[in-house]
Amino acid sequence: MRLVFAGTPQAALPSLAAVLESSHDLVAVVSRPDAPAGRGRRLAESPVARRAAAAGVEVLKPASPKEPEFLSRLAELAPDCCPVVAYGALLPGSVLGVPAHGWVNLHFSLLPAWRGAAPVQHALLTGDEITGASTFRIVAELDAGPVFGLLTEPILADDTAGSLLDRLGVRGAGLLVRTLDGIEDGTLVPVGQPADGVSYAPKLTVEEAHVDWRQPALAVDRRIRACTPDPGAWTTVDGVRLKLGPVAMRPEMVDLPRGTLEVMKSEVLVGTGSHAVALGDVQPPGKRPMPAADWARGARIQRGSALGLPAP
Repeated sequence: MRLVFAGTPQAALPSLAAVLESSHDLVAVVSRPDAPAGRGRRLAESPVARRAAAAGVEVLKPASPKEPEFLSRLAELAPDCCPVVAYGALLPGSVLGVPAHGWVNLHFSLLPAWRGAAPVQHALLTGDEITGASTFRIVAELDAGPVFGLLTEPILADDTAGSLLDRLGVRGAGLLVRTLDGIEDGTLVPVGQPADGVSYAPKLTVEEAHVDWRQPALAVDRRIRACTPDPGAWTTVDGVRLKLGPVAMRPEMVDLPRGTLEVMKSEVLVGTGSHAVALGDVQPPGKRPMPAADWARGARIQRGSALGLPAP
């Protein structure tokens, strides 16, 4: 089949690579426009755009897929199908009708669970033990189209959104190509999603990544892992933000007040609504991530210091 692939972030690269290596004919790639990145905030291409350009594939970067110029070029390319992985923009009806076999999305959840932009983060945040990936035909309603295929993936106790997304990206790439193969040879027919079990996963905001030490340790741990690496879990020390990496449980420490630090030689504990946790790597503003004990020594954090709490 003639394909136009749509994707933007690092998580879409395994699928782009798999499509490039498949028997299908990739005629173009659609990605989000260049955006500020890095400390210098210079404009940079998306990971998908860079990989496609390196492979000699035409790259389209419409500010909006509603643009008439984009729609005209898409019609000229005459794709049979358009695979999508984390493109990052809603596709209007005028675009959905161009390819004969529609737009086929690889979504990182077991639909109809966790429809939306952040399925992996919400699976971690709520303590799901199993997640997966789904391929489905895009329709006007958010992530509600009929499903072609599914795969399951266990969530490990130390998974972050980054590590889980990496695994799903690699495994999902194979699922996407198998789906495209099945569409081409007519052996794969999508099945409508059940009405029960629908849940939604909107993008997590920076404010939602603010850790509330009044919550139980398990909830603190889940929030930090769900927000790693993006948008990045954080707390405050004397009004200054401190970015947080995953923590370790210290269930034997139940007397440390919520949000209070216990600075030890090799680790830094903080009290929660249940028991203490040990801080992992932390990142002060303008510095690289470092072990919490090193940060506490360098910043001269005193025993009994308190971390800031979100507003009630």
